[in-house]
Amino acid sequence: MNNTTKFNQKADLYSFGRPSYANALIDMLYSQQGFTEQSVIADIGSGTGILTKQLLQRGSYVYAVEPNADMRCNAEAALKCFTKFKCVNGTAEHTTLENCSVHFITVAQAFHWFNVLLFKDECKRILKRNGKVFLIWNKKDHDTAVSIEQNLIFEKFCPNFVGSSGGIKENDEKIKLFFDDSFECVQFDNPLLYDREKFVRRSLSSSYSLTKEDKNYDEYLNELNNLFDKHAKNGLLSTPNKTVAYFNLK
Repeated sequence: MNNTTKFNQKADLYSFGRPSYANALIDMLYSQQGFTEQSVIADIGSGTGILTKQLLQRGSYVYAVEPNADMRCNAEAALKCFTKFKCVNGTAEHTTLENCSVHFITVAQAFHWFNVLLFKDECKRILKRNGKVFLIWNKKDHDTAVSIEQNLIFEKFCPNFVGSSGGIKENDEKIKLFFDDSFECVQFDNPLLYDREKFVRRSLSSSYSLTKEDKNYDEYLNELNNLFDKHAKNGLLSTPNKTVAYFNLK
């Protein structure tokens, strides 16, 4: 299975279970980094449009570049009310966008799937002069009991599990390579609150997660529900989380 197809049939799970990004980050982009209503942004690996929507709500024009058809269709249905939204069937390495056509590039929860050097070349091609790239993730606290126990479930049942966000680490070598080791990193608290359905669907939305067709799916689902019951209070589970963004220096 290639990276483009890893999220087949997971678009509904993804759009329901995945959180948005910290409002403080979006505020920073528009107050300190030059984003405006006139900005043209390429949101690459846009998935179901979680970050795309947050940028559209600020009035910017956004090309949502996504190679997975299920994800694109979900985003198109959810964001069709925005007149500055354009869904694009393209990859990080070949966006199909025109030369020097965008002011900013954003990548939310997707950079770890890209060919770093080819994506770097594509960014140079489509960015306007002095354009900037922002690599963004929601990062859970891996030291909490919930996170540790959840990872044990993934390790037990999911053969393709290598860690959250494709195993990419803070200040990862891939990030350093992309930015020529010259970048800034900012972090904002973005705590998450799950009910049972959202917690389970968030778990099932991961690329490595089992699906209904897989062996041991029912046992896997049962352990995720038991984990929720163990740590939830009054039907809700709160987990620490940060939105992290890396971007190039001018």
